[in-house]
Amino acid sequence: MKNLLFAAAFLSIHLYSGQFTDFNIVKEVKVKNKGVVVSAHPLASEAGTKMMKLGGNAYDAIVATQYALAVVYPQAGNIGGGGFLVGVKNNGEKFTLDYRETAPKHASKDMYLDKNGKANTDWSQNGRLAVGVPGSIAGFFATLKYCKLPMEKIIQPAIDLAEKGFAITEKEADMLNNHKESFQKHNTSNILFVKETPWKAGDLLIQKELAETLKRIQKLGSKGFYEGKTADFIISEMKKGNGIITYEDLKNYKVAERKALEFDYKGNNVVSMPLPSSGGILLAQMLKMASYENLEKYQLNSTPAVQIMVEAERRAYADRAEYMGDPDFIEDKTSYLISDDYLKSRWKSFSFSKATPSSEVGKIIKQPKESTETTHISVIDKEGNAASVTTTLNGYYGSKVLVSGAGFFLNNEMDDFSIKPGVPNMFGAVGGEANAIQPNKRMLSSMTPTILLKNGKPFMVVGTPGGTTIATSVYQSIVDVVDFKLDANISVNSPKFHHQWLPETVSVENNFPESTISDLKAKNYVIEKVKQLGKMEVIVIDGNGNIHAVADGRGDDSVAIE
Repeated sequence: MKNLLFAAAFLSIHLYSGQFTDFNIVKEVKVKNKGVVVSAHPLASEAGTKMMKLGGNAYDAIVATQYALAVVYPQAGNIGGGGFLVGVKNNGEKFTLDYRETAPKHASKDMYLDKNGKANTDWSQNGRLAVGVPGSIAGFFATLKYCKLPMEKIIQPAIDLAEKGFAITEKEADMLNNHKESFQKHNTSNILFVKETPWKAGDLLIQKELAETLKRIQKLGSKGFYEGKTADFIISEMKKGNGIITYEDLKNYKVAERKALEFDYKGNNVVSMPLPSSGGILLAQMLKMASYENLEKYQLNSTPAVQIMVEAERRAYADRAEYMGDPDFIEDKTSYLISDDYLKSRWKSFSFSKATPSSEVGKIIKQPKESTETTHISVIDKEGNAASVTTTLNGYYGSKVLVSGAGFFLNNEMDDFSIKPGVPNMFGAVGGEANAIQPNKRMLSSMTPTILLKNGKPFMVVGTPGGTTIATSVYQSIVDVVDFKLDANISVNSPKFHHQWLPETVSVENNFPESTISDLKAKNYVIEKVKQLGKMEVIVIDGNGNIHAVADGRGDDSVAIE
């Protein structure tokens, strides 16, 4: 392919003593016997591969990349948010780490309702009250037991990037300019992301306060974040508004190690994230229901293929609204929801002749929304260890609150709870009692980090940002590769579609086939064109060990190799 780049092309990014102004965005590689990192930013991907060059493995790389994203991709990369990790070691061991944010101890079910009982989504989406207890740093340290290098080395590239500065891209400049008013509204003092003249590509971003925060973590471990000076900065920020996070909330945060959600799909062992991510369940439901119609006999984005897949999405997302939440607080019905007996009964109402009304597959309640502004990393090392991580602040720049003195943004993940049954969150996902706010509870997520194994070895590492569109995009990428036998590049960059039960609308990217759109409209589907659905990071490994890694063309996403 024209955009195929090999290892020699990766020498243009230099982690050297000066500022980071010389780097290339690399969209695709084909390589063998090398470690590969795919992430939302070339400097972050390179930070990950640097760990491999120092003797680290995929887990060293995934932590270094996350730290670096907190510096170079502050709209979603973070230390003030949370995420999920799915890992498969080369000995076959599978594990997941849940470092999703939690509700503070003073959180309550009705905390976002005004005096008239009406939900105020501004409170749950912006400012200090919107912040859940951050889990990212605890997650990085929980990953450390799978790493080969000490945290002192793993965190160093991020410190260098923050302290010495890097040149921002055009997309990053646009993002900062577009959020200037929000930054000014939700911060009590001037922050470095706001300047008098507009940001432009090539401007240098230096983050001294963030560098010092990272150095405290480097020196003191997780206590350098959850206790001491950084904790003081966070609590001080809470007191500037109506924030409710306490020292006790920070000190008591714990990562949850959960059993991976596994199921078979056409001879592939799919390893994904269990609750409180809805992604793994949705993926299992959608793939299984679609398989009842022999999906492999159709073609990418053909009318019958899209109809089958949309109807599987409709039924799965109806179940999401009713049954899914933090498994430590609700009855976990995963085994029932992904069983063939249950799914075949759900599928009985499918018809090729017309769209199934959403009212026929779930209890109609108004839907909440869920932010699309997450970020994903896919990694495999030369020993065959694989990791898939999706991490987020929720909305772009989270709550828009930068911790004064510490230099990082805080999340607005409280909006991912059902702030009132039937009230949509910022991404339109509906929630009910299962996802209601409770102290120390983890909010339901759509993040779907996933690894497919074939004959016990990694075959596909996949994930994407996109809020409620995450699971449907991962679903499509798996179908593209497994059923339609397409390569990773076509799967990543082909136009995508999304449906989530409510609203009834099927979203399609602007370049989606017009013939398919016309056919679907004739079957009573409501179609809405959107600019973008997700940003896939995909690695596919064939039976001979050949690695094909692709970063999504929709952003500055980039591949780096060891």
